Amino acid sequence: MTTPRYLCAALLCLCSAAQAQLRLPSLPLPQGLGTDLLRRPAERLLDSRVVNDVRELRRELVDELLRRHPDVVEPDPRGEPAVRGEILAWSPTPAGLAAARELGLVAVSEERLDELDQVMVVLRVPAGAATATLLAALRAADPAGTYDFNHLYTGSGDAAGVPANGQRAGSVGLVDSGVDADHPVFADARVRREGCGAKAHPHAHGTAVAALMVGRADRFEGATPDATLYAYDVYCDSPTGGSALRIGAALAWMAQRKVGVVNVSLVGPPNEPLRRTVAAMVARGHLLVAAVGNDGPAAPPLYPASYPGVVGVTGVDRRGRPLPEAARGPQVMFAAPGSQMVSAAPGAPPFRQVRGTSFAAPIVAALLAPRLPQPDPAGAQAAIAALAKEAVPGTDRAATGYGTVGTGVRIDPSAMR
Repeated sequence: MTTPRYLCAALLCLCSAAQAQLRLPSLPLPQGLGTDLLRRPAERLLDSRVVNDVRELRRELVDELLRRHPDVVEPDPRGEPAVRGEILAWSPTPAGLAAARELGLVAVSEERLDELDQVMVVLRVPAGAATATLLAALRAADPAGTYDFNHLYTGSGDAAGVPANGQRAGSVGLVDSGVDADHPVFADARVRREGCGAKAHPHAHGTAVAALMVGRADRFEGATPDATLYAYDVYCDSPTGGSALRIGAALAWMAQRKVGVVNVSLVGPPNEPLRRTVAAMVARGHLLVAAVGNDGPAAPPLYPASYPGVVGVTGVDRRGRPLPEAARGPQVMFAAPGSQMVSAAPGAPPFRQVRGTSFAAPIVAALLAPRLPQPDPAGAQAAIAALAKEAVPGTDRAATGYGTVGTGVRIDPSAMR
């Protein structure tokens, strides 16, 4: 597929005005952040801005994305963003492809998920036709097939945005935006990056999430700093980044490398091709850990956290109270720190406050990773049971699941001042 040009203005607007929940990579960021930043006066280490409730940020970013990029992004009937004029077909049969051709749809690309025995085919909608109308027609023509919009998925938290092959102590996967591997917290880490060809696109969201997993520096340590991180960038500074197609490709890449636990701090609507890919990963014995989202406790479930078998994670504050903006429901399996905490950020200062379920999920993923070094269905269930025994239960199962874990991973902002 041809990747559209970089998204610029939308994120500059959101980062400066609303401190929006990060979904899309912003402008290219400074590289080669030196360790001298860690030796400068303490006030230079941390951005002093405080992130409060983030429940409206996903909607704000989606609205801005639709407004600024109507040429490549369109809303589905529920208002969720999707790649304009594309229908995603999951392992279509010859009869299904024939039905698509009859409707004027053209197969423009395919993504073979060989490790999962699947293939994703992108069907292009003819100019002037409505994607929703042709999707409904295709589903009627081939009711046994699996077709959906090529939905876009968003980060589930605010990172206070700013413009390896060998394994050591196990491995853990990350499907997110780009990781700034030159940040000092990754100086001793083993980070294997994929996605975007050979070009790196470091971004605040992916960097903050990765640091909470494997980062280590003076005054900062992630949950499992000795693990190898397999990081797949599904955004690549594109307004159509984070699509169901790209997430599926990332999961297949993790499966090929037998990464047992994969963190996905992204949220969006239900999507049938993505659901089937997630189900295939779960059946193989992978643990997918996902943020439940910050749309509020009464909001509809978000995905992939709400798919069966996925480890849904919510965030709590320093007192162990669920974030008021965090989702609630049966999809919540664990809680972990998600506010009043800092993580790494590209550029300067090198650390910033973060908030949201995006930053709770990687803590849980990193705690599960040593218990599941490679995919195994029985081992996956045993890993969950073992972590559940360590959890501090809350008063409401729908709010915190088995309970809160990883409180020791939280780095309070005061530690950086």
